[in-house]
Amino acid sequence: MMSVVRVFLFSFLLSSFPITSQTITSYTSADGLLNNYVECVAVDINDNVWFGTAFGVSMYDGSTWTNYDQSSYPLMLSNDIKAITATSNGDIWIGTDYGVNKLHAGVTGMTWLPFTTADGLANNKVTSIDEAPNGDLWFSHSSFSAGVSVFDGSNWSSYNSPDLPISGVCGTSFDSNGDKWFASPLDGLAHYDGVNFTNYTVNDGLLSNYSTTICIDDNDNKWLGSSSGMTVVNPMANQFSFHTIMYSLPPPDTLNPVVDIAKDSWGRIWTTIYVGYLAEGGVAFWNGNQWTDYDHNDGIAGPNVKGLDIDSQNNVWVATTTGVSKISTTPSSTTQDQLAVINVYPNPASTVLHISLSRDNIESISLYDNFGRKVVSYNNISVSLLDINLSDFSSGLYYLEIVSLDGLASKKVLVQ
Repeated sequence: MMSVVRVFLFSFLLSSFPITSQTITSYTSADGLLNNYVECVAVDINDNVWFGTAFGVSMYDGSTWTNYDQSSYPLMLSNDIKAITATSNGDIWIGTDYGVNKLHAGVTGMTWLPFTTADGLANNKVTSIDEAPNGDLWFSHSSFSAGVSVFDGSNWSSYNSPDLPISGVCGTSFDSNGDKWFASPLDGLAHYDGVNFTNYTVNDGLLSNYSTTICIDDNDNKWLGSSSGMTVVNPMANQFSFHTIMYSLPPPDTLNPVVDIAKDSWGRIWTTIYVGYLAEGGVAFWNGNQWTDYDHNDGIAGPNVKGLDIDSQNNVWVATTTGVSKISTTPSSTTQDQLAVINVYPNPASTVLHISLSRDNIESISLYDNFGRKVVSYNNISVSLLDINLSDFSSGLYYLEIVSLDGLASKKVLVQ
């Protein structure tokens, strides 16, 4: 049955937002879900949530469940759904081991149009479906030498070995230039700029070659999941940082294999972790400073987390093998306008950042770089004007955190 657990947190995020409380609500087949073994999740443009299960597809519109399987929709290539995506034009696609289907409203009702290698798909085993900024769909194949298939709405094309790693691709993401970045299950990270392919492995600085998924944030940092944790690759792909303990395990177990990654509109990075040999897993998010995690003890439907997606209200939907969960974020009565009123100038800045404070209840001010590292901090502030010397700072995006008696606020600062 549906269960609700409340969890309260106190943290600052990558962009300004209110202090929040969070509610975890879980759903199972008793509530209308087709089957509790859920492998993937996607949120469409109307905030309907689509779940790919081992026995078909479920859609939840907030009150009603609609289910699809081969017995009712014989054009579905399989009931075992490995990937699902909701595109910006409202289409729903599912990936299986036997090809892909697109949900189509025909003259006789809804149907699932099939596409296989006979239509142009490079390989029928599909592990991820990702939409490019131009609307093209990229289908990842983790099969040996299969690479990716691309569908522009009319025509199919593909890329594979030797351009892409021979082990295939398990996920594709796109940066602000439209470049493609590929997670490879045995060969790390690959980049395609439209002309050339470049491969990155542990020899170049990655944490692991055994990649599982990839997500690119609003600042073009590549968050690459692997069997050992997360590598963050900067926009120029010449700096690497690591996150290896996102979900806390009892000592001596610290391994954090990443299953899926997503980002919300506040800039937070969310991930699902599952440690198979411990049968333990959960969900964690990075707020620019630290990780906060949730698991079945907090109300997540189960420990074997398979994927996540985020709706327009920043609710996080989590797929597990024992049901699904929604982590909903509810603003408290304390808003950003009620927090410390400050004036930060100039912004962008080059040598000195001036911070004018019109409140006397400021407890601390800290500046973090784009990787969440604290670069400077001031406590017990008693002045009305604080100057931060930036002459030794590298250019880039920084985040200013202000802690007052009212709560937390943050502002973006660009250093030139």
